[in-house]
Amino acid sequence: MAENPQRVAAENKAAAAPLATTIVVEKRSSFPTVALLLAVALAAGGGVSWFVSQSRASGSEHGQAAQSPGQLIHLEGFTVNLADAEENDFVRVTMDLDLDRMPAPADKEKPASGLPMARIRDTIIAVLAASKTQPLLTTDGKLQLKKTLREELNRRVPEMNVRDIYFTEFLVQR
Repeated sequence: MAENPQRVAAENKAAAAPLATTIVVEKRSSFPTVALLLAVALAAGGGVSWFVSQSRASGSEHGQAAQSPGQLIHLEGFTVNLADAEENDFVRVTMDLDLDRMPAPADKEKPASGLPMARIRDTIIAVLAASKTQPLLTTDGKLQLKKTLREELNRRVPEMNVRDIYFTEFLVQR
């Protein structure tokens, strides 16, 4: 069979023509990008956390933040006549002192043996005896009494550094 010269020419031309090129595009994974963003976010969060903890630590040095727990000392009750000249009023109060540090004990088996109890009790009695009845009946008066007691105890017994005073019993008798 005789071949059609046009057909043969077309086949030869098709064979001589370059083949169509297939371009393969690889899809890149987004994992490295996500991991990088996550690492940056964690580092930023850690930096913020560190900054906040540092600012709290510096604030606590100035008494602005919560302090670490100290030593809590329970004192026996006090019954003291108040300073009202025209009345025979008295106060009965029991309290606990929150100390920054405990003085060195005189007896190693008794940690509270280093406390100068005579100076502590004398200071408290002096402050209570100088108080008037009417202010002690109000919340503000009790808060002021705590402040005055803390200041006087820290002035007269500085080795303890009283941080706070907790009234466990408070009675004003008129």
